[in-house]
Amino acid sequence: MQNGKIMVAENQDVYVLKFMGDVRLTLCSTIDSLLKRIFGHGELKSVVVDLTETEGIDSTALGLLAKIAVNARSVMEHKPVIISTREDITHILQTMGFEHYFEIQEEPVQICCQMKEAPVLDECAESVRQKVIDAHRILMGLNPKNKAEFEPVVFALENCTSTIESHQTH
Repeated sequence: MQNGKIMVAENQDVYVLKFMGDVRLTLCSTIDSLLKRIFGHGELKSVVVDLTETEGIDSTALGLLAKIAVNARSVMEHKPVIISTREDITHILQTMGFEHYFEIQEEPVQICCQMKEAPVLDECAESVRQKVIDAHRILMGLNPKNKAEFEPVVFALENCTSTIESHQTH
């Protein structure tokens, strides 16, 4: 699998994010930074997430995608769009309940704007851990099945710090 990368374009308050390759928690700081930029500048007409070249996507990246829908509710009149032409990726989205929060298009769409690769941001382990927890909490909020599946993950990650801190104090 190709290492993941995120391409981004903005044109007249429409943002396009293209996830390529294997999109994992190593890109969570990059994705989170893009979301702050998208939702932090005021006017926003639409967000389109193109997953047509996504080979794999983990739960952290899915949680950050869900964050788009959560943030979009208050600033956009319609749902954000996900373009997914791969059956395996579309199946994951449907299993997680994304069809209730996104308009999912299974046909490719021509994107007519210049895309640039988003720089991969590197953060300290604690900051990444917190982003992973937050992403999984958002996924848990999408439906009861997700809550049951990801609650143990969040619990383990939250308790990871207290274990580390107690070892450091001894």
